[in-house]
Amino acid sequence: MSDNPLQRFWVAARAAVPRLPEERPEAWAFGASSDPAQADRLLTLVLDGVKTATSSSAWDYEAAQEPLPEPGDFSIICDSTGRPRAVIETTAVEVTPFNEVDAAHAAAEGEGDRTLAYWRREHERFWRAHSENDRGFAADMPVVCERFVVVFALRP
Repeated sequence: MSDNPLQRFWVAARAAVPRLPEERPEAWAFGASSDPAQADRLLTLVLDGVKTATSSSAWDYEAAQEPLPEPGDFSIICDSTGRPRAVIETTAVEVTPFNEVDAAHAAAEGEGDRTLAYWRREHERFWRAHSENDRGFAADMPVVCERFVVVFALRP
């Protein structure tokens, strides 16, 4: 077996969930890379089943020249130290203007008081501070609203 922690994690995940593909998916942490506490807080919400959705700036995908997520995609979710902790499967993706994201999506993100007002305030703040594109934030910017399920997880 490999000495690579991601590869060892993927082998364990595939042993537990045989339908997972042989090729290891991308590994990443939720939130801003400059805020490790945020990554761990959001991961806990995922592991507790509270967070079943996430949102990203479509402009960030465009700037990074990365494809948008699609239903059936898998991701390895890491904690703030880069340790792999969960595998999620994308179940739905919808690109929606920021000002049209609905309360159901905000609640599914599981953050704060789970209201749309909280979601809008915090996501505007986040994209103004951490956008990976030149446009930053706009009230009508395209937001990638993604739903997911946890298919494998390691608890501490």
